[in-house]
Formats: sequence, C-alpha cells, structure tokens
Amino acid sequence: MNVYKINKIEDLLANNTYAGRGLIIGKSEDGEKAAAAYFIMGRSENSRNRIFKEENGNVTIYPYDVAKVKDPSLIIYSPVKSFENKLIVTNGNQTDTIYDYLKIGKTFEDALSVRDFEPDAPNYTPRISGLLDFEDGGFTYKMNILKSEDENGFACERFTFFYSPVNGLGHFIHTYVCDGNPIPSFYGEPERIYIPNDAATFADAIWNNLNSDNKISLYVRFINLKTGKKENILINKNK
Repeated sequence: MNVYKINKIEDLLANNTYAGRGLIIGKSEDGEKAAAAYFIMGRSENSRNRIFKEENGNVTIYPYDVAKVKDPSLIIYSPVKSFENKLIVTNGNQTDTIYDYLKIGKTFEDALSVRDFEPDAPNYTPRISGLLDFEDGGFTYKMNILKSEDENGFACERFTFFYSPVNGLGHFIHTYVCDGNPIPSFYGEPERIYIPNDAATFADAIWNNLNSDNKISLYVRFINLKTGKKENILINKNK
C-alpha cells in the first residue's frame, strides 16, 4: 500500500453515490495558488432544496424554494467565510463559531472544542471544518472532523490535521464513506488528492463526477499567493 499516493478527485467520486458534504484544501501544482472547494449532496427533498449564493466574498446556503422548507436548522448556513487573513470552510453553522472565536483571539481548535457532531440520529453526521491561514505570500491549513464515537451518539471524537502545503497536493474530507441506512461516517485521515493549476478544471472534475441525482451545489476558490487575486466558481443544480 502506497500511503503517499495522490488520487484524482474523479476516481474517488465517480463510483460513490453519496459522499455527503465534502471539503478540499490544498495547493496548485505550479505552487502559485491556494485551493479550497466545498460541495453538498442530498437525498431528501428538504436537503435538495438548496442553492449557494456568494455575497461579499462569503458563501451562504439558501433554500431554492422557500415554500418547501421543512427544517432549516441543519441545511441553512454559511460554509465559506473570511476573517482577516484567514478563510473558514465548513459543513455547518460551526463556521460562525470559528469566526466568533477567531475574532476574540482564540483558535480554530478552541472553537471546535465546544461543538459536536450533528444531532441527526441515526446518522450523527460529522461536522467537517477547514481553516486556511495566509501570511508572507504563503499559507498553512488545518482540517477537523467531529464525529460520533458509537452508533448511539454517546460521545464525540475530535480530530484535527495540520498541513504545510505541497505543490499539487490537496486533502479531501467528506461526511460519509458512502450511501447507507444509517449512513456510515467518514473515518481515517483526509484523503490525498491532486490539485491542478486551473480552478475551472478542478471544478469540472468534482461536479461532473458527483452523483447526478444527489449533487446539489459546489463552490471552488483559487487564491493567487503573490497577488491575492481570487478565482471563484459557483455551481448550483437548482437554477
């Protein structure tokens, strides 16, 4: 087994009907750009009734058809938010917890120490979070997962991964291994994936290989480390 293997994102997604929500952070192959991506999938009508909107550099999830909203508590949140020289990307309202903690001088880990997995028994969906920290023309990044310790939601396991960027390498963490009932939670370290030089190429590789029935929205951001210029790609299935 090659633990240093770098996978293509399309190979990890093409035969997986339900990865759930997915978060990717890494560095482009040419070493010039930081990359972040977030996608959501859904099986129920309530979950599928969503769109991404970009507002002032942040991304918020809104209902596509307000009349069909049943329970907004776990499906409406801001997955992408900036604070000073940092970029927060998560799969839930812990985005705001991280933002609030950073604002008062506390850390990513401090913020997530007060949060747990989602209270959606029997799935107990993990909370996945990422933080990119930019400084002096470079960056580092962290990823975190909060997941149930057992099938009864008795206790929360907390894992944080800290990375120094490597050209062409990204890390991919998603809420579920695959479809199921209940849906099996992600386990192990974030998966190593290839990050190309072009944001559109990367977005296409993700979107075109997400299950056509279950995919909902995707957001990709590439940030030039020298100029700070951002290239953002937003795709909604509901238009």
